[in-house]
Amino acid sequence: MPATARKPANSNAAPAAATPMMAQYWALKEKAGDCLLFYRMGDFFELFFDDAKAAASTLDIALTSRGEHGGAPVPMCGVPVHSAESYLARLIKAGHRVAIAEQVETPAEAKARGGSKALVARDIVRFVTAGTLTEEALLEGRSANRLAAIAEVGSEGSVAIAAADISTGRFEVVAVAPAQVEAELARLAPSELLVSDAAADLPAWGARQLVRRPAADFASEAGRKRLEALFGVQTLDGFGQFGRGECAAMGALAAYLDHVATGQPIFLQPPVRLSASDRMAIDAATRESLELVRTMAGTREGSLLGTIDRTVTAAGARLLADDLASPLTDRAAILDRLDLVDALARDALWRDELRADLRALPDAGRALGRLVAGRGGPRDLAQLRDALGGARLLRERLARRGDLPPLLARLLPGLDGHGALVDELTRALIETPPVDAAQGGYIAEGYDAALDALRETARDGRKAIAALEAQYRERTGIASLKIRHNGVLGYHVEVPARHADALMAPESGFTHRQTLAGVVRFNSADLHEAASRVTQAGVHALAAEAAHLEALTEQATRRREAIAASCDVLARIDVAAALADHAMSHNWCRPDLADEPCLDVTGGRHPVVEAALAKSGERFVPNDVSLSEADRLWLVTGPNMGGKSTFLRQNALIVVLAQAGAFVPASAARLGLVDRLFSRVGASDNLARGRSTFMVEMVETAAILAQATPASFVILDEVGRGTSTYDGLALAWSVVEAVHEVNRCRCLFATHYHELTRLAETLEALSLHHVRAREWQGDLVLLHEVAEGPADRSYGLAVARLAGVPAGVVKRAEAVLAKLEAGRQATGGLAAGLDDLPLFAATLAEAPAEKTDALRAALADIDPDALAPREALDALYRLKQILAEGG
Repeated sequence: MPATARKPANSNAAPAAATPMMAQYWALKEKAGDCLLFYRMGDFFELFFDDAKAAASTLDIALTSRGEHGGAPVPMCGVPVHSAESYLARLIKAGHRVAIAEQVETPAEAKARGGSKALVARDIVRFVTAGTLTEEALLEGRSANRLAAIAEVGSEGSVAIAAADISTGRFEVVAVAPAQVEAELARLAPSELLVSDAAADLPAWGARQLVRRPAADFASEAGRKRLEALFGVQTLDGFGQFGRGECAAMGALAAYLDHVATGQPIFLQPPVRLSASDRMAIDAATRESLELVRTMAGTREGSLLGTIDRTVTAAGARLLADDLASPLTDRAAILDRLDLVDALARDALWRDELRADLRALPDAGRALGRLVAGRGGPRDLAQLRDALGGARLLRERLARRGDLPPLLARLLPGLDGHGALVDELTRALIETPPVDAAQGGYIAEGYDAALDALRETARDGRKAIAALEAQYRERTGIASLKIRHNGVLGYHVEVPARHADALMAPESGFTHRQTLAGVVRFNSADLHEAASRVTQAGVHALAAEAAHLEALTEQATRRREAIAASCDVLARIDVAAALADHAMSHNWCRPDLADEPCLDVTGGRHPVVEAALAKSGERFVPNDVSLSEADRLWLVTGPNMGGKSTFLRQNALIVVLAQAGAFVPASAARLGLVDRLFSRVGASDNLARGRSTFMVEMVETAAILAQATPASFVILDEVGRGTSTYDGLALAWSVVEAVHEVNRCRCLFATHYHELTRLAETLEALSLHHVRAREWQGDLVLLHEVAEGPADRSYGLAVARLAGVPAGVVKRAEAVLAKLEAGRQATGGLAAGLDDLPLFAATLAEAPAEKTDALRAALADIDPDALAPREALDALYRLKQILAEGG
């Protein structure tokens, strides 16, 4: 599991005396800090000392040694430069960060600078980290890859989180209450999280890859100035009103990007300021329980996203994931999305044509990211050409259609304005350019007459060389004579060794160059002259193409913001079309939004479970739910495996889908907007944080009781089952009362404690429901239907028999159960005396007030940033006085 970035090991300390190469290595390693150092040596990236040990273990490659350090061999391993990306991907996935040290001059330049023994200069040209990837091979195309930074400014009383996906330039910032930090980070799921090295330990975020950065990077005013310089503005006010914490977080993120890019451009769109109130609050435990975009095992397949994703573009898939992770609370925005999905759902022909057009478009957003970061090539420019050209045609067709949904009508202008760039790229590039620009051949014929002339010269030279080869064969009588080319000798004559003597004579006109096993190589004056023409023309042609590539890249990156906006439009259209397509093929309905808190669902289904059952030919049993102000809390009983948890989760997923702007798996659905969604379903532990299963259950339950509002939706399953029967029943009883009387939210509460059904007599907004089951000829039949009223019993022994518990054990359990039930009937059982309990509200009124901690209260009232020196001294004396008085 990735943790806070590791520090260099002691064995990586530089020796007092080192060779020039190792001295250069130590200097670069110092600069690399806690990153693995890829040190370029010829065709390999080499790693030494502890870096080599870590890389060899992670990559499963051979660990060798070279020379000595402190009397011991120096550990060493290496990876080929040409295949380095695959190794980098594995290292990054394992939680490492890597510094790339390249040769920044040629051997000839080094020799001219310092003589024949001069060491080729090297420098770190880039840091490769989990949150700053742009390469296609290192990224998952259908998932966002975010870098986040977190900053807290005490005087503001909130925490700011800035997040960016530099592969597309998307940049956002949000300020949240300290209690909401973990939920916000769970939504963002950053690959890398930046924190100040002055911050306290952050146990809540220990599961993420933390990178501690200098506290100076988090200075708010410095951050503001850094952002103004980055975006070339005098003030950030044009982007929004940002507080000190937001400037600190954004500035720290920009500083880190500048560090890892080592002077290369940074691709960030202007920051978007989000408000926590604009989106449904979903904490980390609820996201994990509902498996919105990832399953509990960490896979996309089997999640809600993996089940409903029919997007045909990578950008659309990333946007759909964001939509499901961040359901809206703005009614107008939700209705806009639903109107667009609805229009596409009702017109299958239009939807299919639109999806066919979108399917042909490449991922221009990430191609743009690589170009801006200086890591792009001709293939990326071609992707921009094809995507923006396709967007232009799509815009024209949609404009001709007329009567578009409001959201689509507002989006369409965002596809305009790229005509000149598309036309230029179309003229300049061949249809399918190579990924690597080094070999040239990507600029189209006719774009540059001078380049065409150079190519013609090279072609004529190659024809002359071919004619020369035929001439040499005829002159020497050696039919197997060939003219070949390699990177060391260039063009040369090659003959089998048995014919070499005929060319060795001075009068032959050939000069011996190299003898190998089986062949001998020669040069000649005629060949040298012809080869020089070819080589010179080729070098000039490559230089001309490189100049065109640079100019075309500059034209594209000047329009980065407009191109990124167009990519966002295409992604939104793709998401709407995909949701409409899925809705029509799975009989989903458009949800209605109500003004009052309610949840009325007819024929609701669990989308993931239904899809899984469909693969085996089974049918999902739909169920209804109706929550309102007068009936906002359902107590659901019934046997294990009867479908209680599925029923709870499916309604939570319906709420998420509806407020994400999607159709829902039901015959009809109507809901009032949900501000917070909570799920306490299933058993789990967190031993790394010292929490047992029951502790996790109580922590999550406490969060729900502390944060749920009348506009929230809560699903609770088996509260109290992790402790003794009496403790569990008491807790469950109290939690039900608290949800009903204090939180007053919509809630589905599943339980095995049948004693809780007595609460229906005193809690007016609570109603009883159960999942139906029957025993038939000794077998348990689970009907998966939700009906009114309490379950007649829990069917625990029948479920045990169904699960394969040995018959003898089940029989013994039946005997024990008979004794227990007889005792319950004789004594009144667990429920004896519960009818005489005072109401929950009365219990709260009688509860003694908690003792006030005067010292903590005084500390909380102090704002260190606002105190003058004398005021700070007076405050300290007051605190000492409170402590002396026993406060």
